[in-house]
Amino acid sequence: MRKNSIKNTRINGEVQKVLSEIIRKEIKDPRINPMTSVVTVEVAPDLKTCKAYISVLGDEASQQSTMKGLKSAEGYIRRQLAHELNLRNTPQIAFILDQSIAYGVNMSKLIDEVTKDISDDEEEDEEV
Repeated sequence: MRKNSIKNTRINGEVQKVLSEIIRKEIKDPRINPMTSVVTVEVAPDLKTCKAYISVLGDEASQQSTMKGLKSAEGYIRRQLAHELNLRNTPQIAFILDQSIAYGVNMSKLIDEVTKDISDDEEEDEEV
């Protein structure tokens, strides 16, 4: 995989910032969960395509409905992105559900349970 240039990294950051503002403030679709965040954005070097990794705080049904809402509002989001950013080409956006935050929270809970069990076992050993 090719390393991102400084220009591409800067464009990724700007697109992520503007995209999160559009999703949070301008889209009125009731399917989109209010706890939706843009985790990261990868814009292709030719500015034709863009992968937006989206994290949704909620259950599976809420995540799926949010993704459907974003897919249906893709044209509006792209038009707003074109108004906000002065790029040669406005990228075609592909929304991808990112499960990494939920996975991290789940792993943290599992680690806490294991460490709690270990500390409970150590306390029992000291009492005996």
